[in-house]
Amino acid sequence: MKTIKGPAIFLAQFAGDAAPFNSFDAICGWAASLGYKGVQIPTWDSRLIDLNKASDSKDYCDELAGTADKYGLEITELSSHIIGQLVAVHPVYDELMDGFAVPAVRGNPKARQEWAVDHLKRCARASKNLGLKAHPTFSGALAWPFLYPFPQRPAGLVEEAFAELGRRWTPILDVFEENGVDVAYEIHPSEDLHDGITFEMFLEEVKNHPRANLLYDPSHFVLQQLDYLDYIDIYHERIKAFHVKDAEFNPTGRQGVYGGYQSWVNRAGRFRSLGDGQVDFGAIFSKLTAYDYASWAVLEWECALKHPEDGAREGAEFIKAHIIRVSEYAFDDFAGSGTDEAANRRILGIA
Repeated sequence: MKTIKGPAIFLAQFAGDAAPFNSFDAICGWAASLGYKGVQIPTWDSRLIDLNKASDSKDYCDELAGTADKYGLEITELSSHIIGQLVAVHPVYDELMDGFAVPAVRGNPKARQEWAVDHLKRCARASKNLGLKAHPTFSGALAWPFLYPFPQRPAGLVEEAFAELGRRWTPILDVFEENGVDVAYEIHPSEDLHDGITFEMFLEEVKNHPRANLLYDPSHFVLQQLDYLDYIDIYHERIKAFHVKDAEFNPTGRQGVYGGYQSWVNRAGRFRSLGDGQVDFGAIFSKLTAYDYASWAVLEWECALKHPEDGAREGAEFIKAHIIRVSEYAFDDFAGSGTDEAANRRILGIA
């Protein structure tokens, strides 16, 4: 078995215009001071990375990795979540999604999608330049507005949405294949890939592409009331990245999984800082370890109540305490009798 690496931290929720969150150097120093060993970089934040340079220059990537190493950190993955979402956008979300894109392509869905596809392909090359093996992202969504089956969906609507999603992603997955990097889709409400069934539907459309894989984040399953431990049993071979994020679901007579259009504080299901929610991380780390998941455990901090810096500080110790250092020998080796084949046959009465 292998020991999960960590603790690491996703920098997206912490990057800002004030020090120490306004440059890669400074934010690495801050993360290391809390005890983190790795950082996951959001590729859309130019304060932390110049993706164009990273995709074209191994020297620039070496410098970026050197900055992290100066603080005893490794770059765990590059992330393109909100850009991946732009690969497939239903028109109802056009105006909302424009904010995720560079100004030059806003108001032009075709140009925005082309820009997003180029961004993803650059992420593949940048990941290779950094020596990374997985890339977290979102799938985007064409069918999400039709999630609830009333009014009745026309026959073939969902199938055509997933066929189109497959057509859009296959060329991107091929570039990741060329660069030896797995795409790790975060299974997430608002994406067409929001549970196991939809991931399987997508896999069929991309012909079980070897680079179509998963980021595991149990918080989104708590909010959907999906069995997040059984999910590991089913999909462990495809899990290539891990966001350690907590959540809670407390339904009432007034509100359930849909949340009643309430703010995060007032929803039945809400994200929490590590240890403040309901996720059984002991069981999760045990299962992932048993299945030989050997990549990073990365804090993604989102909480409706707690200050982010407190969540980050507590998260480092929380993850560290849950990482299982695997044993190099069986616990009952002391009781071994040192038998051989001949002895085994005598013991079985077949000598």
